[in-house]
Amino acid sequence: MRITSPQNPRIKEIVQLRQGRKRRQAGKFLIDGRREVFRALACGFPILAVYFAPELADEETFQWMEDFAAQHGSQIEVNEVPPALFAKIAYGDREDGVLAVARYTELTLDDVFQRLPKDRPPLIGVLEGVEKPGNIGAILRSADGAGLSALVLADPQTDLFNPNTIRASLGTIFSLPVCADSSENVVAWLKKHQFQIYAAIVDGAIHYTEADFTRPCAIVLGSEAWGLTEQFRGEGIQPIFLPMNGIADSLNVSTTAAILFYEALRQREKRVKSV
Repeated sequence: MRITSPQNPRIKEIVQLRQGRKRRQAGKFLIDGRREVFRALACGFPILAVYFAPELADEETFQWMEDFAAQHGSQIEVNEVPPALFAKIAYGDREDGVLAVARYTELTLDDVFQRLPKDRPPLIGVLEGVEKPGNIGAILRSADGAGLSALVLADPQTDLFNPNTIRASLGTIFSLPVCADSSENVVAWLKKHQFQIYAAIVDGAIHYTEADFTRPCAIVLGSEAWGLTEQFRGEGIQPIFLPMNGIADSLNVSTTAAILFYEALRQREKRVKSV
């Protein structure tokens, strides 16, 4: 189908889905970009419709569009739009002429537990109160690269499928079990399933390299503005720190996450080689 009018109901819906409240109400979200749409599809996310602007596509993307329509056109609604209309519905300036509407797949903590690996100790990333979608997306990339088992948002300040989160994650948000819940519920869930909880705190008790990340554990990071709340302090939670040898007292949360996630990967790979 070719759509040319901005008054088309489908176009109006896409514009509304740029708002978090509308996404939650509709149970739908948007995926911008060929790579991100491909990864969502490959990871089993329910794609409802795809919008193509052929004039914006390079040769590779144009061929992908044609192959997609031929392979999925009978199950997924495929619409063609002109560049001016695509600019109205697309997010940001990285336009390659591909956009999709997908169904919200909202997991619970129990759903995440069921999806954890059984052949190795699970490693979970927890983000409490992180407010910037770009940081969450960057952390997802590190989590995917370091082989984390899942990512949990505690008391999130943005919805999981914010367009900027998806964009910053390069689509890796679709590769991991991801869910959101209250900090209280997340702490209770981690303790119930006997995860060692490591909380990244500026005045933590032990150096991050001294933590044992080879066991079933969770690495918890807080917002850059406020850090972690009291929910992630106290009995059963081990505070860890990264050394800061300059005048700054902390790193960007996504940088901290990358360091900790890859330290966990280093320890785990070292343990496998020594067995």
